[in-house]
Amino acid sequence: MTAWTLRYEGFDPETEALREALCTLGNGSFATRGAAPESSADDVHYPGTYLAGVYNRLTTVVDDHEIENEDLVNAPNWLTLRFRVEDSDWFTPAGAEIDGYHQELDLRRGILTRSFTFIDRGRRTLVTQRRFVHMGIPRLAGLQTTFAAENWDGLLTVRSGIDGTVENTGVARYRSLAHRHLEPVSSWEIDAETIALDVETNQSSISIAMAARTQLVSNGGAVKHQRRLVESNAFVAHDLALDLAQGVPVTVDKVVAVYSSRDQAISTPALAAQTLIEVAPAFDDLLSNHILAWDHLWTRFRLETDADEETGLAINLHVFHLLQTASKHTIDLDVGIPARGLHGEAYRGHVFWDELFIFPFLTLHLPDLTRSLLLYRYRRLARAKANAVSEGLEGALYPWQSSSDGREESQVLHLNPKSGRWLPDNSRLQRHVNLAIAWNVWRYHQMTDDTEFLAFAGAEMLIEISRMLVSLTSYDRAHDRYEIKGVMGPDEYHDGYPDRDEPGLDNNTYTNVMTSWVLEKTRQAISAVPEFRSRELVEKLGVTPEELSQWDDIATKLFVPMHDGVLSQFEGYENLEEFDWVGYTERYGDIQRLDRILEAENDSTNRYKLSKQADVLMLFYLLSDDELGAVLERLGITLDKGLIERTIAYYDDRTSHGSTLSRVVHSWVLARLDRKESWRLFQQAVTSDLIDIQGGTTKEGIHTGAMAGTVDLVQRGYTGFQIDGDTLVLDPAIPRELGRLSSRIRFRGRWIDIAISTEEVVVTHEPGSDGHMAVRVGGTTATLVPGETLTVALS
Repeated sequence: MTAWTLRYEGFDPETEALREALCTLGNGSFATRGAAPESSADDVHYPGTYLAGVYNRLTTVVDDHEIENEDLVNAPNWLTLRFRVEDSDWFTPAGAEIDGYHQELDLRRGILTRSFTFIDRGRRTLVTQRRFVHMGIPRLAGLQTTFAAENWDGLLTVRSGIDGTVENTGVARYRSLAHRHLEPVSSWEIDAETIALDVETNQSSISIAMAARTQLVSNGGAVKHQRRLVESNAFVAHDLALDLAQGVPVTVDKVVAVYSSRDQAISTPALAAQTLIEVAPAFDDLLSNHILAWDHLWTRFRLETDADEETGLAINLHVFHLLQTASKHTIDLDVGIPARGLHGEAYRGHVFWDELFIFPFLTLHLPDLTRSLLLYRYRRLARAKANAVSEGLEGALYPWQSSSDGREESQVLHLNPKSGRWLPDNSRLQRHVNLAIAWNVWRYHQMTDDTEFLAFAGAEMLIEISRMLVSLTSYDRAHDRYEIKGVMGPDEYHDGYPDRDEPGLDNNTYTNVMTSWVLEKTRQAISAVPEFRSRELVEKLGVTPEELSQWDDIATKLFVPMHDGVLSQFEGYENLEEFDWVGYTERYGDIQRLDRILEAENDSTNRYKLSKQADVLMLFYLLSDDELGAVLERLGITLDKGLIERTIAYYDDRTSHGSTLSRVVHSWVLARLDRKESWRLFQQAVTSDLIDIQGGTTKEGIHTGAMAGTVDLVQRGYTGFQIDGDTLVLDPAIPRELGRLSSRIRFRGRWIDIAISTEEVVVTHEPGSDGHMAVRVGGTTATLVPGETLTVALS
């Protein structure tokens, strides 16, 4: 079943911020939250428009510490459209009498519709709004509002403006930090219908300009009205006064052009915005073209199932929000994917390791987009090398949190809202973000066979990351093993030992095993590029045979701790105390964030055998059994079915799922061991933002990693998608609840249609593609030419 519409009935201030995040509209260039256009900055809503890659740095002093924060900037609010009847106050949703409030997000067409009747001194007015951020023309957006007086005649005043007084106040716990990023430059009236505003960020000096055209229409013709220009500090608007007659609707069409100084092929943002708005088509014409652009996108990103309506809606919603954060318009931008999309201010718009969960899905539908996002990392390679030097390391050290220039943006202090205390933050020790970048580079190469990227960007990143990883190691001569000390794993609940003052853990299994994997793949990458380029890389970067020999030695001798017949999360894990899961569940109910709960009790997660999210189990998520088995065999450990099952069961019992990513990974690794439990976890993961499973985080911005991870779980996890040399391998484990799955993917330059049910697999090499393609399903292998189909029955 396919569901395409997210609906809400009734206005509820308590849940409105969640709706705003889930009803965000964007196009990969910029996005705007679903805040009500007529809201003021101090209303229950907060307006939020975020331009990809537009950051600004501020400094705040907290407890004698200087805290720097570089934020994804909340740009001027183009939605401003306030109204009032006669001499009443301006309408605000929180303070008005509202009847019949209805909100609807059309995922297929990218349109947000809102309708309600507001009652003012007995006068009833029906208001209907449609909004889009144009998916075809990435610098345009539109808002259409229709007013219909149901039982009165009289004066209606509409204020259509651009508000540059907005601040980054969307996350309550950040409000004690500096949050004003914009300074006014100029505002002006272009003509009788059009206004413009130019602002600049106060540290990064990025200019942002918007131009808005507002037209009044009724019965196909223009509406007589009185116009007044309203200007104040960083604010400009037109007040439009008109006579509204009972039963005669009037429509206000607002079209906006948005530019920043980071955009290409412009003179200035102000001139570009004014030029575009002067030639922009009317609202309805723009809407038609916008719908067509979304139709083309959905054709490329098709992922259909026979799941129940709620699951089908959630899958479509996740794809929809991924495409608002990163689309074809992102390809020409120098940006990464923020962990919370362009949907809010949580994590300050920074780029983490979440792209590890995002890129596989994008690569199989729009590989050029993944290439562009990987180049965001490549362009910051020089900064990563500087980061390594500052830490006494070699090679390139990419930061745990990245934004504009690739420096480490992780905070040195963080606030526990449960205790109200500012605490040391050691998350920058999560060096494993570099493993994620390396994994992304290699998987992109596998899926696309893009040797040019590997030759001129990817291999260089792999070499420098490998050098950093090697410099993290130390040699234990007594045991003839290499160790990596003083790091954090993906778990995040453990940033040190309870009896040791200095932060960091020793021999995190995920870090050590993936380091071995990266060193091996880097060697393969050097050999995979053309011989002349391999020679150039070796000469340019000074790679010596002795260095490569050292990599080989380390890749076979990294220490992997074990206890009780399972892979240990880190050395010494077995010495930690067991946690009272039952007691804390009874006491607190929701124990997803045990780090905050225990710190508020003056305790620490470092003392216990527990995890916020998958750590060791990430190995089973990223690597196939054959891949992982080969790496562990090299390190002296035999991976058999018993070790797999024991390790997964051990950590599944000790995980609080305090991250939305956690259930994605656990569902994936259980897909073939316990399908019922895998499906239960998948359903929790796929609805985690819809129902705000973390109790308030989604309103601060959706979780792009979890959204991408769930659709990738459907696309690759349940289909058993793997790559063996040049062969596309499918080994399905489709849950019966998912029913039939149908998808169209791009694999090594070829379009492939895949349809899988519990009964059969059908693979079609689409006509028009070049060359042949090898496919293996179960024990059946075939080479398909364009137009040919393989059908394999499943037992």
